[in-house]
Amino acid sequence: MDTHPNAGPKAPVTYRHDGLVCVDRTLDVPLDHADPHGPTLSLFAREVTAAGREHEDLPRLLWLQGGPGGRAERPNAAGAWLRRALRDYRVVLMDQRGTGRSTPADRRTLAAFPDAAATAAHLAHFRADSIVRDAELLRAHLGGDAARPWSVLGQSFGGFCALTYLSLAPEGLEQVFITGGLPTLTGHADDVYRAAYARTLAHNERYFARYPGDQPLADAVAAHLERNDVRMPSGERLSVRRFQTLGITFGTAAKFDSLHYLLETAFVPGPRGPELSDTFLRGADAVLSFAERPLYALLHEPIYAQGGRPTAWSAHRIREEFPAFDATGIADGDAGPLRFTGEMIYPWQFEEDPALVPLRETAGLLAHRTDWPPLYDLGRLAANEVPVVAAVYYDDMFVDREQALETASAVRGLRTWITNTHAHDGVRADAAVLDRLLAMARGTA
Repeated sequence: MDTHPNAGPKAPVTYRHDGLVCVDRTLDVPLDHADPHGPTLSLFAREVTAAGREHEDLPRLLWLQGGPGGRAERPNAAGAWLRRALRDYRVVLMDQRGTGRSTPADRRTLAAFPDAAATAAHLAHFRADSIVRDAELLRAHLGGDAARPWSVLGQSFGGFCALTYLSLAPEGLEQVFITGGLPTLTGHADDVYRAAYARTLAHNERYFARYPGDQPLADAVAAHLERNDVRMPSGERLSVRRFQTLGITFGTAAKFDSLHYLLETAFVPGPRGPELSDTFLRGADAVLSFAERPLYALLHEPIYAQGGRPTAWSAHRIREEFPAFDATGIADGDAGPLRFTGEMIYPWQFEEDPALVPLRETAGLLAHRTDWPPLYDLGRLAANEVPVVAAVYYDDMFVDREQALETASAVRGLRTWITNTHAHDGVRADAAVLDRLLAMARGTA
């Protein structure tokens, strides 16, 4: 059974915050939904209503956040979408299994398992199919005997979950809104990353076109890292390849410029010449560490695993097809200009990041697993009757536009809004994104 200290059903806790009424709940869910009498996990959810409307019979909207492995947004720092959604809905913020106040899954809690095989078997139940079945139990818990279908808003990986929801339990859905989250339904992880590397190179070009002075600076940082054993304030080494993963910031409007302002703090005078500053190293660590989101690293490729093929460290293998990312020898002028990678996970990160090192063998087992169950029911999606609208971001670095549109065509009745006005985080940055999707669902846009 679950040994999480906060586990077990609790009476709802209600409080008010900044014009909102929040009700916190927990419930127990099966680790394996095929074994409802087996081990359980604690699932946390927060229902948010605009103050003064808490007694109205408002429909519910479930927020399915990006990730995998990220907790739901908190009302004190939520994106632009929340205030807009609260005009029409009670919003349910569910901490997906393994995250936030749900039973956590990290290097400390997973150390309770006897070996890596047992840990990997446990984590095999943390994909979209389990998240959807958790959501269905939560819907029934909130609605009781009169539980009615709710709407879902899926951002990024949350959109992947929404398509799994349409495949497994469409009867629980009233409407579906998806932002930057239409995955390939049949493609292998290799297809995903082959397209992702090309898009990441394009985002590098955009970045260095905006900040041309950053190219020699980025090259100099990489050369310094290749020549020296540089440690971040946490004590862990900053390698060239790890430095390159800062390119993940290119994928959102909110963070696109952050690397520029980090690089401008890079060097300070040292007793033996220029050294990397603590300000720079601390800023890099804040982006690079997986201490707060280990499930993202463990499950990032398994979210694409279907059909009996292992992912087999897809991003690591496919990178060899893109020599522009090879920075070996940059200190001697044998490589460059430096190019940053994006939303990719590599096996060596489980050797360099202390939050991941204890999970290295587990990650390897997940990467080579072949018996993943399917996540999407193509027949059910082709016969779909639930209204679905989706924002497809034209230059999305994280989700391939062509793969997204192919998926959209496979879901009966799905309507898309293709826009180059927003990046991957558009729904968080601008309430107009959700406004447009709501209008599309109502037939007024």
